[in-house]
Amino acid sequence: MARHASSPSQTAGLAAQRRIVVLGCAGSGKTTLAVQLGERLDLPVVHLDLLYWEPGWQARHTANFLARVADAVAGEAWVSEGNYRETFPLRLPRADAVIIMECSRWLCLWRVLRRTYFRRGRRPDLPPGCPEKVDWGFLKFILRFQKRTWPRIEADRRLHGEDVPVTRLRSKHQIDAFLAGLPQPPR
Repeated sequence: MARHASSPSQTAGLAAQRRIVVLGCAGSGKTTLAVQLGERLDLPVVHLDLLYWEPGWQARHTANFLARVADAVAGEAWVSEGNYRETFPLRLPRADAVIIMECSRWLCLWRVLRRTYFRRGRRPDLPPGCPEKVDWGFLKFILRFQKRTWPRIEADRRLHGEDVPVTRLRSKHQIDAFLAGLPQPPR
């Protein structure tokens, strides 16, 4: 059921969608795309990192995190970005569309390094009290994401949202074409 966004007719259908889930590796562009979708489609954006992390990069208790996610996606319209497989039973059964960002690991790595050093603290998904940082563990996570993490995400996505239409975006060209097919943001 996967499809690739390459024509205006495919993105025209997305413009009518009211609950969209954006998935992908760190640095793949999930946040940027979610913000753009929110602006174009006049939808609130749910950044899961903001709901998960407490100051000092302390993880929230799972029950508290899931309650916050449930509240955030209880409405009839939203774009949520972030993987957090434990939230799939809350988000995917209600989703109208899933967008998967499939950029190369090298591009993801470059973007994470660039945002760390040039955009410090200027990300809408950066939780308060959690300064931008990159360590060896995070770099390994990105480098191993496709082989180690993605198969589990994909299996859980199918388990909780197999019937939800999927659009896979693999390049800046595809992302730009996809966005070009959406309405312009309200002024």
